[in-house]
Amino acid sequence: MPTSGSAAGKGPAAPMTAIRFILVFGIVSALMDMVYEGARSVTGPYLGALGASALLVSVVTGAGEAVALVLRLVFGRLADRPGLRWALAISGYALTAVSVPLLGITDALWIASLMVLAERLGKAVRSPAKDTMLAEAGSALGQGKAFALHEALDQVGALLGPLLVGAALALSGSYGPGFLLLAVPGLAAMLILFWLRRRVPDPALYEDAADPVPGGPGPVSGNAPMPRQYWLYAAFSSLTMFGYATFGLLSFHLVATGLLPPAVVPVLYAAAMGVDAVAALASGWLFDRVGLKVLLVLPILAAAVPWLGFSNNTAFAVTGVLVWGAAMGVQESTMRAGVAGLAPAARRGSAYGMFTACYGLAWLAGSFLIGVLYEYSIPALAVTVTAVQAAALVVFAVVRPHAVGPGLQP
Repeated sequence: MPTSGSAAGKGPAAPMTAIRFILVFGIVSALMDMVYEGARSVTGPYLGALGASALLVSVVTGAGEAVALVLRLVFGRLADRPGLRWALAISGYALTAVSVPLLGITDALWIASLMVLAERLGKAVRSPAKDTMLAEAGSALGQGKAFALHEALDQVGALLGPLLVGAALALSGSYGPGFLLLAVPGLAAMLILFWLRRRVPDPALYEDAADPVPGGPGPVSGNAPMPRQYWLYAAFSSLTMFGYATFGLLSFHLVATGLLPPAVVPVLYAAAMGVDAVAALASGWLFDRVGLKVLLVLPILAAAVPWLGFSNNTAFAVTGVLVWGAAMGVQESTMRAGVAGLAPAARRGSAYGMFTACYGLAWLAGSFLIGVLYEYSIPALAVTVTAVQAAALVVFAVVRPHAVGPGLQP
């Protein structure tokens, strides 16, 4: 049976246990989440304060998510090369650590928009390499548990970062000081990341040391095609994200309609990230037992967001943001864990890149549509999103991308 460490099995031992590697990487992610989630918590009202319309906020934040996801197609192929994984992870984290504080020294809308996109580019550069290394460590622990644990640690930073920005905004009355303060956790994350790179130069040792999973995707050619179930899974995920609002537009709505003052929005975002962490742990635990069927909850949560989040009632709108956080927890943990089991081991970097490119393009197109509908009619927006998520549920039921058992062994 696989163990949480790497001493057992046929391969050479790694310099630290798999679970400790995941925990330390989770601390890095938590610190960097303070940086970019702190910024993300006020991106909508910040761009609005610089003169952006609701449509522009939706497009910029949607384009940012598309940059973070679609460009993983390129960096995912690079992450298939074990020797490049650490370089990609370090470069991506560094780009985020630099671009967010720069938001604190500009008052030009176009520069701020570019920095938002640059921060998301950093996520595109690092994520396939990071996910591949986590999948390697997860082979000794359980993919659902590994990604859920990492996501839960992520959300510690995602909770603290917005609170820091909210406090700075309340004290100073402007966004700049909060962005500048985020340079501190960014520097700490980079120092720990360099230390982890020295300790574990090759995380593939975890996978080598773990017992092989019967029927699981083993080491195959780097040119092996992706299986049919992988593409069906990507289709379902893309349709789900096409009908998923960004927090940028949700937060813009909260401030523009006077439902919440700007300094309270980051606090609400922090609460949503707390819900995100709980949802990630719960869905990751269920994933290791029932497989991808746990994702049936995602379209239901996403469909509820516009009905609540774009309401003119404060309690409903706040509830909508918390539901949005729960959906993000499922999407960012369990959805990634599913890819690890559906793709050949030798092509996991490409698999993560192609998968996120598919739903990133869908999210960008959906963000544009949602932005247009927001300015036209919020009820029409809510009905449209509900129809899209209903279609996603039909796809899930009909094409059965989940038609494998727990752990995704075909």
